[in-house]
Amino acid sequence: MRQAGCTLVLTALVLGLTSAPGFAERNLVPSLERSFDVCPDRPAEPVWMQEIPLRQAYQRVLVQDIYRAQNLERIVETGSCACEIRFPSWDAAEAVFREVHASDERWKMLEASDAYNRRANDVRLEAKAICEAAGNW
Repeated sequence: MRQAGCTLVLTALVLGLTSAPGFAERNLVPSLERSFDVCPDRPAEPVWMQEIPLRQAYQRVLVQDIYRAQNLERIVETGSCACEIRFPSWDAAEAVFREVHASDERWKMLEASDAYNRRANDVRLEAKAICEAAGNW
């Protein structure tokens, strides 16, 4: 009896999922294209970051963390959340990575990522308030 009940529930579940009217109609195709409501003209990540081998993804993450920390700190320093301040070119973050971290071992880059995340989180709420007032959050 228990097995028959499980089979019945499983059959109902499968039929329910595959026969739901909206199931086949929704076009839920994932896309790598990104569109933003705020500051849609953000600069793209440098190509070398996008093409970095998976085993070295921690390098890309570190540059992203540097970029985020720099940008949030800049918002607080200037009191402005203009798009060019919130999302500048990647040049400054790349420069810090190349000058300070590029020759570091993996574990040291992971520690640096953690430190940049702490820096960003320290100013995040203040930057968020500035950006919300400007309609850019």
